[in-house]
Amino acid sequence: MTLKKILLAATLVALVAGGVTAAEQPIEARETMMKNIARSMGALGAIAKGEKPYDAEVVKTSLSTISTNIKSFPGQFPEGSQEGSEASPKIWENKADFEAKAASLGADADALLASVPADQAAVGAALGKLGPHCGDCHQAYRLKK
Repeated sequence: MTLKKILLAATLVALVAGGVTAAEQPIEARETMMKNIARSMGALGAIAKGEKPYDAEVVKTSLSTISTNIKSFPGQFPEGSQEGSEASPKIWENKADFEAKAASLGADADALLASVPADQAAVGAALGKLGPHCGDCHQAYRLKK
């Protein structure tokens, strides 16, 4: 099986598993979603750095995973799910901003999906658009360990 097929299969399994988990355990669901986003950003980063060859399917799958997961992500923070969580209380204190930050990342991921980056340099530019969203949200809403 090629790397491309393995990545696509793993992403689909993770998305389905994330959806099932979401209904049962929001803490686990949001952790899974964020790990999927991180893996996708890592795959894009590897292409941008030249560590992996450019592969349009990997780029498309990564952007799709980011888009799908970030759109569902804010919904995984219902009232009461703070207990036992390492999530910042600021998420619940400023839910509208948290949701806006996620929506902004989702919109940029969708725009990139509409015109998939065509080479290594374009993937690097795409990361330049997506990366600041991650940093901005983590700065405001991620607890430092």
